[in-house]
Amino acid sequence: MIVIGESIQIISRQVKAAISSRDKALIHELALGQIKNGANWLDLNIGPQKKAGDEIMTWIVNTVQEVTDAPLSLDTTNTEAMEAGLKACHTAALINSTDATPERLSALVPLAAKYNVNIIALTLGSGGLPCTTDARLGLVLEQILPAAAHHNVPFDHLFLDPLVLTVNGNQEQAAQTIEAIRYFKQICEPPPMTTCGLSNISSGVPPEIRPLINRVFLIMMLGAGLDSAIMNPLDSELRETLRIIDSGDKSNPKAILYLDLYSAYAAAEQFDTSKINWADPELRDIGRTIQVLQNELLYAHGYLNT
Repeated sequence: MIVIGESIQIISRQVKAAISSRDKALIHELALGQIKNGANWLDLNIGPQKKAGDEIMTWIVNTVQEVTDAPLSLDTTNTEAMEAGLKACHTAALINSTDATPERLSALVPLAAKYNVNIIALTLGSGGLPCTTDARLGLVLEQILPAAAHHNVPFDHLFLDPLVLTVNGNQEQAAQTIEAIRYFKQICEPPPMTTCGLSNISSGVPPEIRPLINRVFLIMMLGAGLDSAIMNPLDSELRETLRIIDSGDKSNPKAILYLDLYSAYAAAEQFDTSKINWADPELRDIGRTIQVLQNELLYAHGYLNT
């Protein structure tokens, strides 16, 4: 799976200050720290930057490229800044992102074609975020794929993102998102790539349980066909989860549970939590998290203690 490091983002006070002062040292540190910990690509989120977006994006791309040749994901709603960043990139880049509205597709898909780069396409239409898998598929079939075909963007340059919603208030959407990933991989030839913002699943959740929800959800999404995720590569337990899935390591009960969960979702099945050893506290917490994400246990901040 492609790990897209999320640490260089404008919502971080440190990053915002570094961009404002053109502090290369912090950007270098964040870039190298993520690469050292397994990031394959780096997301550079500068926000809208309405006044000096093109200059800022060019600066941050060049700054990162001073210390790594990792591919870059350029994250801004400013089209001029996006093109400036694409011009500065030394390697293939990822546009982050277009949605499924005609306005955004007509502005950004031509850039993907012009610079021969990948592009994230969010299943977000003029009517807002669809609530079902079928509605997400409809946006792909009726808006995103036709736009790509019109501008001669290969379908495997598309990174389809079903838009992950938090389990805190949108619990039923976890299953819809997983199912959307599964169908995205079957929708055309060549199949598009898939991606998501992983930590969105635990937005608004108490910080002590966010990592567990992120890990379990990632396994389910990988089983369904997820190719990449914008995520935190500095999370050592998240990295260990990926290692277990990649290697097939069955050396301990947690690893076996992770692999069984992955296999169930790879087979398009719900996971049978009755197989879990509920006497083991760690496995119990994983099991309850699976039940929440499968909409079998109502999410509450204290769900692990019920």
